[in-house]
Amino acid sequence: MPVAVRGWVDDTLGSPVVSASDQVGGMSPGCATRLVCADGTRAFVKAVGDSLNPFSPALFRREVQALGLLGSHPLWAALLASYDDGDWVALLLEDVEGSHPDLTDDATMELLLHRTDELVAVMNERVPEPPAPGPPDDRRPMFRAGPVDARESFRVWCDLLARAHELPAGSLPGWVADELPDLVARVEALVQVPVDHVVHHDIRNDNLLQRPTGELVFVDWGVFSLGPGWVDPLMARLERVDSPWFDASLASSPALRAAGDDLVTAWLLGLGGTLAYLAETADNRNMPTIEAFRRAESERLLSAARRRLDLSG
Repeated sequence: MPVAVRGWVDDTLGSPVVSASDQVGGMSPGCATRLVCADGTRAFVKAVGDSLNPFSPALFRREVQALGLLGSHPLWAALLASYDDGDWVALLLEDVEGSHPDLTDDATMELLLHRTDELVAVMNERVPEPPAPGPPDDRRPMFRAGPVDARESFRVWCDLLARAHELPAGSLPGWVADELPDLVARVEALVQVPVDHVVHHDIRNDNLLQRPTGELVFVDWGVFSLGPGWVDPLMARLERVDSPWFDASLASSPALRAAGDDLVTAWLLGLGGTLAYLAETADNRNMPTIEAFRRAESERLLSAARRRLDLSG
């Protein structure tokens, strides 16, 4: 980190850092480090600058906004302070003791579903009237004041899926090209869905920590959005999207039951197609793992969508 950011960390914590343990993993570049200060204070710092990747600072700014709007709660790591000099953005967060949960374990997955429902309820209670998205920042077009309206993402999904013919051969399964007009029409239904909730929008194993006492904690709020209330319950189930368990589990969520199978399948198609497109075209500077992640997730989501279309047809 730049000297100015390191100095801000020491000054904010009120005691010099004597131990720093880098956390390896995830996809964003920059610093992700557990800190211990001379007086025993513990914290977690994450920081990134425009020079490392032009998109990552926007995600960090959105996380600052999300946690400022939501306040503190045991379900997520509390924001202690933030830094932004127009280039580098840094967050000081509660250091959550724990590790990523094992979502292959049925009891842990069931716990995640319950905690996600609790998260949705707490967010709705904390933010009953979500703020409207603000205009894009002239200096940072990828950053917009307030959470992003998920319908903007859904429109992008429709556009990118419709342009699937531009991708190199093999980027998408052959059946997607064969059924493309019908698939695009299915995804277009998402644009009409009301977006009346604040949503985490990125629930997956590496954005979760499990304390030694068993509680789950949601971290990484960089894609905090305004969206339909069923998005987070859906994302909590994606670890098993490639198995029939996923289809059966939808009935346990009132929000997903109300949404219906067609919207769930449309969501899988839209995100699956978008990830395939981004794997070929996005600026992945200093993000060496994200391309493979996008390809693998695209394959999983599109395979699940095909399974569900075959079941329904």
